[in-house]
Amino acid sequence: MEINDLQEPIQAVNSDLGKSSFVGVKLDAARFEDVLMSGVRFEHVSMTEARLTHMNLSGIAIDNALMSGAQIRNAGLSGARFRDVDLAGASVENANLSGLTISNCNITGLQIDGVLVSDALAAYRKTA
Repeated sequence: MEINDLQEPIQAVNSDLGKSSFVGVKLDAARFEDVLMSGVRFEHVSMTEARLTHMNLSGIAIDNALMSGAQIRNAGLSGARFRDVDLAGASVENANLSGLTISNCNITGLQIDGVLVSDALAAYRKTA
């Protein structure tokens, strides 16, 4: 079924809309609740001010995304990989960082509990 130039809300309940396409569609204030979206693709999408709660995002791939001001709380990120990301000015609080590996990163100004990591590394290297 093809819908063109529709200007009114649609309510789909207990429906199978798998393999649907939405191109050039405005979905401001749309609501998705109890929805299976495995394998879904979002490309060139503005989701400013979106709220994602109680989500299973296992295996999600986020590429070339602007996420400044994002707030990530109560999230399980074990096994996640961050590569080629800009975390300048970001903060991490009350996080479990056990086993975290940081490599090939610019650590200028990086602090852990108020201690500059570059100073701590320099002191460690002098004693090693």
